[in-house]
Amino acid sequence: MFKKFSDKEMVSSVNNAKSSVQRTIRQSVQEQYPYIESVLNQILPKKDALKVVKCHEHIELLAAQNGEILFFKQREGPYIPTLKLIHKYPFILPPMQVDKGAIRFVLSGANIMCPGLTSPGAKMTKVGNSSIVVVMAEGKQNALAIGLTKMSTEEILQKNKGIGLENLHYLNDGLWNMKPVK
Repeated sequence: MFKKFSDKEMVSSVNNAKSSVQRTIRQSVQEQYPYIESVLNQILPKKDALKVVKCHEHIELLAAQNGEILFFKQREGPYIPTLKLIHKYPFILPPMQVDKGAIRFVLSGANIMCPGLTSPGAKMTKVGNSSIVVVMAEGKQNALAIGLTKMSTEEILQKNKGIGLENLHYLNDGLWNMKPVK
């Protein structure tokens, strides 16, 4: 999604969200990510302005008052936290760990295959199909990517073939390198 993302070419408009829109966004984020409740006021303060950045390909970014990108979504999909936000609050999303052999492929934007999640160096958290997860790596402390499960954990273990996670956002992609929004 963000492999060739360039803020100069892709951003079409930046607007401050109305307070009613902000309330709706806060509520949907809280429903999607139950573990975020304790830090939601730090991430999305009620009194601060929230910027909505519209981009090409129906991508919408949410930025804090200081311009830092916090969440993104495509079309009518869920709001997904950015990696920079996950590095500050790693407990928001359930973790999936890949083995050392998968690191370079994940960092180049490849989807994560089932064998990369079931090998000896990998660990999985029990989640269902179409869940947003954070991708960690064996021997590394910070997250590598944000992914969307294509199968439940049980199906990944059972089949052990095909794409287990779709890579949505990874270190050094266009969204990671995007400058704060003005």
